[in-house]
Amino acid sequence: MNEKLFNALKRIKSLADTGLIFKPDDYNRERYEELRDIALNMMAELSGNKIETFDDFYAPVVDYPTPKVDVRAWIVNEKNEILLVQEKADECWTLPGGWAEVGLTPTESVLKEIEEEIGRKAKVEKLLAVFDKKIHPHPPQPFYVYKMIFECTLTDSTEKFKTAFDTMDVQYFSIDNLPRLSEDRIVQSQLELLYREHVNGNGNGFPICD
Repeated sequence: MNEKLFNALKRIKSLADTGLIFKPDDYNRERYEELRDIALNMMAELSGNKIETFDDFYAPVVDYPTPKVDVRAWIVNEKNEILLVQEKADECWTLPGGWAEVGLTPTESVLKEIEEEIGRKAKVEKLLAVFDKKIHPHPPQPFYVYKMIFECTLTDSTEKFKTAFDTMDVQYFSIDNLPRLSEDRIVQSQLELLYREHVNGNGNGFPICD
């Protein structure tokens, strides 16, 4: 798939949605709707999916389109092994996390995801990184996404993990022996960047203000 073209089509759809938000006259509304349909049809053609698949991805737009936010937890043990969860959706591995939720701060969202996905209590130490998925080698997807990675520490006394309805397993892995990654959610170059900063960096990160 031509990723550059796919991203351009997402941008065209976003511009069309924005035009429709501002209540254009009938003449321009028809053109914005046509642009949106062209973008969705081309995205379906590029990906090999049916147009209905992309219609199902996108809820009706009622406000200015903005990127979605994904929050992930960076948790390491005393051996500098990285905590990963195995997703049921693709049976691959990623950092614990998911979409940020309306009504929760980013840190509240990531702590909620940790508890749901591994059954543990944690605290957020700092914001390590914000990734724009467009400039990392993720597979193309319909949404435009920012990823927020938080360094977290487990705070409860138990050493046992629990899986959630959407996860299969929880384990620590060495950076030199990573499992097959769920690349919609995390890619190896991001883990390597975070690991280098964790081991060799100053470790300052960004203070949490929420």
